[in-house]
Amino acid sequence: MEKGRGKITVDISRPYALSAFIKGLEELIEVTYTDEEYSDIILLCIGTDRSTGDCLGPLTGHKLNLIKYENVWVYGTLEKPVHAKNLEETMNEIERKYKKPFIIAIDACLGKHERIGCISMGEGPLSPGAGVNKTLPLVGNLHIMGIVNMSGFMEYLILQNTRLNLVMKMADLISNGIHYVMWRLTAGEGNRTNQPTI
Repeated sequence: MEKGRGKITVDISRPYALSAFIKGLEELIEVTYTDEEYSDIILLCIGTDRSTGDCLGPLTGHKLNLIKYENVWVYGTLEKPVHAKNLEETMNEIERKYKKPFIIAIDACLGKHERIGCISMGEGPLSPGAGVNKTLPLVGNLHIMGIVNMSGFMEYLILQNTRLNLVMKMADLISNGIHYVMWRLTAGEGNRTNQPTI
């Protein structure tokens, strides 16, 4: 796990990547989330199932949607993706439905060649669509971004030609990590009855 400038980076190919992701996410939640300040946790998984590189969000949402915790809600799945065309509408719905939501935004992004396969986490919002020159609203109290391919040229084509294997591995790690952290957050350390296997 790498730390720097308010961000935590985990390389999914390294040993104990899941443990590093969990530790990093717990640290970020500890400094950004309180029960008193927020009413619900929203896992906002952004992307489309029509592009291999951009389906990290919907795949993660699909896996997280199988898990039920009190006051934890998932938006953005393979069945109902949250993407450029409906992001603003989804944000309006969240604002209407929840009084003080704490939003964890999850999205794929493009980056340097040596960073492909890394997951970056940090405080504050992410800018969906920035990698493909789209201007969309900033979203999230906390963000998780998976670097799925290289940036710099022909971004749409690069996203279309991203290996599904890498995206699946990232979605597995992110969903398993979030599952564990949400279990700890909602059930507490004293309750071991529904402890997830990691």
